[in-house]
Amino acid sequence: MTATMTPEKTGTEAERDSFGWLLRAEWTKFRTVRGWVIAMVIAAAVTAGVGLWAASGPQNSCQPSGPNGPIGSPVACKPVNPLGPGGEAVADSFYFVHRTLTGNGSITARVTSLTGLKSPNGGIAPGPDPERNFVRGSVQPWAKAGIIIEQSSRPGSPYTAMMVTGQHGVWMQYDYTQDTPGLPGAVATSAPRWLRLVRSGDTLTGYDSADGRHWIRVGTADLAGLPGAVQAGLFVTSPLAVAGQNTAPSLASAAFDHVSTPGPRPGGGWRGTGVGGGAPYPSLPGGFHQAGGAFTVHGSGDIAPIGPSPAGLGKPGDDGLVGAFVALIVVIVVGAMFMTAEYRRGLIRTTLAASPARGRVLAAKAVVIGSVSFAAGLIGAAPVIPVGASLLRGHGNYVFPMSALTEVRLVAGTAALLAVAAVLALAVGTILRHSAGAITAVIALVVVTYFFSAPLAVLPLGVADWLLRVTPAAGFAIQQYVPAYPQVSNAYTPQNGYFPLAPWAGFGVLCLWAALALWLAAVLLRRRDA
Repeated sequence: MTATMTPEKTGTEAERDSFGWLLRAEWTKFRTVRGWVIAMVIAAAVTAGVGLWAASGPQNSCQPSGPNGPIGSPVACKPVNPLGPGGEAVADSFYFVHRTLTGNGSITARVTSLTGLKSPNGGIAPGPDPERNFVRGSVQPWAKAGIIIEQSSRPGSPYTAMMVTGQHGVWMQYDYTQDTPGLPGAVATSAPRWLRLVRSGDTLTGYDSADGRHWIRVGTADLAGLPGAVQAGLFVTSPLAVAGQNTAPSLASAAFDHVSTPGPRPGGGWRGTGVGGGAPYPSLPGGFHQAGGAFTVHGSGDIAPIGPSPAGLGKPGDDGLVGAFVALIVVIVVGAMFMTAEYRRGLIRTTLAASPARGRVLAAKAVVIGSVSFAAGLIGAAPVIPVGASLLRGHGNYVFPMSALTEVRLVAGTAALLAVAAVLALAVGTILRHSAGAITAVIALVVVTYFFSAPLAVLPLGVADWLLRVTPAAGFAIQQYVPAYPQVSNAYTPQNGYFPLAPWAGFGVLCLWAALALWLAAVLLRRRDA
């Protein structure tokens, strides 16, 4: 009987089989190629430099006008859009039939209809009397009519409202971003909606009812610092009609009755006020008719948060991250060449001979190129958000606010986007074993797909939406921070910076592509000859 003895590995051989040794070896390869190191320095510099340059360029200016047109030089002007209580950009444009309510009290009204109005000749200027110059049309899904108590009729004032909507039932809304649903279904003469707001100090409670006898509490809002005398009344508003990238003002009309304000005696009679209007949210003239206890009110505009849109309202704080696109191309080139250069020079045989565990070699390369790309992105993106936002504000632009946590996600997410793209390029380079082919493929999948889907707006919206869900370009969603509110009519499209997937979901799609490419690369690396 003979026994086969397997020689033990020497200390040097065992060390070479360790993953730590592979990492050191791959890092040494990277840092000894001066061109790759310089490229990563350029990626960091370009992310910061181009980003800050882009943020310092836009100037929100007003051109003084005379009877014969513009005169003089443009001068910096303040943002025209109102700001809500939380500092967010808001649309606050509606027709308000109101009177002063002093101290605690309530307002109740029944809404019996909400309809859209349109111009019979296709124009948008209704003249002084919308009832005469407009005819019935389809109501916008988020047209709103109801009762409201607000600090004042100044745009951006704190408020609480109970409302019916065009197609989404009853809602309680306060301070623009807070919404609570009430009774479902559309309002009609046969299915009216009773609405009530009760004030007790700084607390306002909203109720709705289908019959005026059985009331359901919808929600409660606390408006800190609400003055003793507030404005209470009826309102109607209708948001922009959005069709693709095109928008146009719309008009709605509502019928109210059983309007009452029990409690402390309200001050004065009912008066109508067009709140807001014009830039940044163009609206049509509103008005009201009163016949005894019945009111017909028509209005236009919206009461809601706003974000980037075709109207160009404000600047996102991540505008400065445009420099990351150039850096992305740089890390894709370096990531692909980190593997293909070894095939081109014939060094891959030496690498695999030194460490036969081919999958671990690929993993070590992925860790090194991913880490270096992440560091370059982090260094470049870190100053862009705070400094870029300051530059934008200094030029008179409104910058949509973000939390500290969101700022960290944007900076770290941009760095992670570069890192995963570099790893994807490494994997594709391993699969194709050809620099030009790998670089072209990854740039086409990530960069070109994104630009054709979003900034250039070349592709149809449906195609762009689909591509930004299933291709690696979905990873750019990690840079989005302005939310798309479901209760807001806006062109939520890639062209306006809105991605079809949530930030981490989109980034997850990119990671999935990189993981699948790495798996295929590892399989082929084990099966093919060096």
